[in-house]
Amino acid sequence: MKLLILGGTKFLGRYLAEIALERGHEVSLFNRGRTGPDLFPEAEKLRGEREGDLSVLRGRSWDAAIDTIGYLPRTVHASAGLLAGAVDHHTFVSSISAYPHPIPPGTDENVPVLEPPDLELEELDMKLYGELKVGCERAAKAEMPGRVLVVRPGLIVGTHDYTDRFAYWCRRMERDGEVLAPGDPERQVQLIDVRDLAGWMLRMAEERRTGVYNATGPRDILTMARMLEGIRVATGSDARFTWVPEEFLLESKVGPWDELPLWLPEEMNGMLAVSVGKAVHEGLTFRPIQDTARDTLAWEADRDDEAGTGAGISQEREEELLRIWRAGNGPG
Repeated sequence: MKLLILGGTKFLGRYLAEIALERGHEVSLFNRGRTGPDLFPEAEKLRGEREGDLSVLRGRSWDAAIDTIGYLPRTVHASAGLLAGAVDHHTFVSSISAYPHPIPPGTDENVPVLEPPDLELEELDMKLYGELKVGCERAAKAEMPGRVLVVRPGLIVGTHDYTDRFAYWCRRMERDGEVLAPGDPERQVQLIDVRDLAGWMLRMAEERRTGVYNATGPRDILTMARMLEGIRVATGSDARFTWVPEEFLLESKVGPWDELPLWLPEEMNGMLAVSVGKAVHEGLTFRPIQDTARDTLAWEADRDDEAGTGAGISQEREEELLRIWRAGNGPG
């Protein structure tokens, strides 16, 4: 298969390119050449700007295209429109943020999505991230009716994850000692290893599958306690968990999601409990959390060239919160 990847060198795009090449596909990567320019020497490198310079794509043809970097509807309209006569199948990477918040637990692909903003924005506004992703989905479908696969991932984790969210828990567990574990230990969380997602997406593109799919995981319910214990086992850590209620964390002004990754206030936790049955029915599988944790830590040991976002609470802040919690004199 001749495959065009818009992106292809950062996290999900990187694994799509790597797995596609391993499967013997002929891969072209369209990007600015700023991230990982030396990756995949066997792939064709097409340099251009998503924001306007698509000329290098003109007059070419591929069997399929995958868009991993579409955030603004106008840019997706432009690229999908240009590629409409050049590819047979198009995959667009969207997000479960396409659903209205708070997302009800069990949300499936039949739930109505957000409405895109009325104005064509020139720059990404993260406050409208979900609305803009919906606009991008519709732009791709409008340009290639009946030929589009829309993938809505949740939290993607694993090696080369620049968000640091899962990596924080791996590093924290490796440090041993008392661990501040947030909220209800039995609440559901969802995540997917980037390799599982990329491999499934490629198979769907190979088979020219279309439609909309929530693509997070795992298949069975994963609780916060099971996730942390899985990471603890993978690291061989003697860490011990102190479960701190979310009321205390909110009163203490601890930031959900980024400061304590995978913790969300109860009313928002449907974001980590969407239905993935449709994708599972189409063959989406999930490796054990321990495997992802071990591989993430191995990568962490040698990632000097890949700066992350710094998600996670500092050791000093964690110790302070645990001390206050134990003393029983939290804020308020």
